[in-house]
Amino acid sequence: MREIIASIDVGSHLIKLIVAEILNNKMNILCALEEESRGVKNGMIVEPVEVEYALKRLLNQAEEKLNTTITKAIVDVPEGETIFKIGEASLTITDEDKEVTGEYIQKVLQMSVKGNVDEGSDLVTVIPIMFKVDDRKTKIPKGMKGNSLSVKSVVISSPKKDICLIAKSLEKCGVEVSDIMIPSIGTYFAHKTENMENNTGAVIDIGYDTTKVAIINKGIIINNLVIDTGTKNIDNDISFVYKLSLKDASKVREELGLASRKNARAQETMEVVNNLGEKIKIDQYELSSLMMSRLHEMLNIVKNEINYLTKKEISYIIVSGGLSEQRDFDIEVESVFGPIAFIGKNNYIGARNNKFASAIGMIKYFDSKLKLRDKDFSVFSDDDLDSLVSNGNKKAITGDSILGKVFGIFFDN
Repeated sequence: MREIIASIDVGSHLIKLIVAEILNNKMNILCALEEESRGVKNGMIVEPVEVEYALKRLLNQAEEKLNTTITKAIVDVPEGETIFKIGEASLTITDEDKEVTGEYIQKVLQMSVKGNVDEGSDLVTVIPIMFKVDDRKTKIPKGMKGNSLSVKSVVISSPKKDICLIAKSLEKCGVEVSDIMIPSIGTYFAHKTENMENNTGAVIDIGYDTTKVAIINKGIIINNLVIDTGTKNIDNDISFVYKLSLKDASKVREELGLASRKNARAQETMEVVNNLGEKIKIDQYELSSLMMSRLHEMLNIVKNEINYLTKKEISYIIVSGGLSEQRDFDIEVESVFGPIAFIGKNNYIGARNNKFASAIGMIKYFDSKLKLRDKDFSVFSDDDLDSLVSNGNKKAITGDSILGKVFGIFFDN
């Protein structure tokens, strides 16, 4: 089976869709699309009908591009009220050959969830910290032999209402939710490297109206926070000072502004018509000074919050999100966090912009879950794949409830 996965990242400013194929442990982007977000504020769905409208537009674009319909996808949910708990479980290996299979791994992880999801919440994901086959510790137990399998895990849950809202919106668009996760997991998996798996670090994802901060210890998210500040704060400043609409302020920021005034030039200018009907000339140095002041404040707020989220020594800081594409953004990041901080990069053709980082990482994380549990998966049937190829795009808990369908891939009910 060809492993093709679709992910949807629901943001306050944009909804992003990625469709990718995993082949020989490499990701090939088949489709990367975005649609202006509707009905979402501070990462929370406030107008479901508007969200459904935006999702339908996005899915229609994908259908036109791929020549087939997306009927399954993984999706992220708000992480502002996420709960982290430690789970533990063990089971006896009853097969005659005493070999650990994907089914045993799936079952012991499911057992570790028991008692760790509060009333009113639902499971988002369970991340194994370490497995033990008898007394032998391992992160990949599949294929090992022994009498028992045990696991220590991080169980992540969120309010049921948040999960249901996005699941129902997608269901009304004809899309079944295959898995759910929080955006910070996606952002980490989009940018992580092997050496990070032995250290503690932070992931910063600057969105339009919020900034998500997550602490990662040895490759596992252990704490997080959503801060009420984002790109919109900078656009608001530009809008106020130059009397521009938010749309024009965003355009000026993207086309003329620098995140640091270090390389800005007063001679570089841009003419715009403000809200009073006046034609004004904005110079790059003044604009960049304004942007740098707000960005410096935002990053220092994040820096202080990281110190509250963990007492462990931070070895690396990944900064991502659409704003990280702003020119000279790296200069301001280093001035606040020092040399341990860097801007995450995506090297996938068609989705290099960091606004797609979380959606890309969601697919990577989902793929790692499939491999650990020895599962096959594809959003497309064989007939769908025939349509996909003919269009020139060939590239190298069951139950009655919506949430029951979500966990059916990984959990038995």
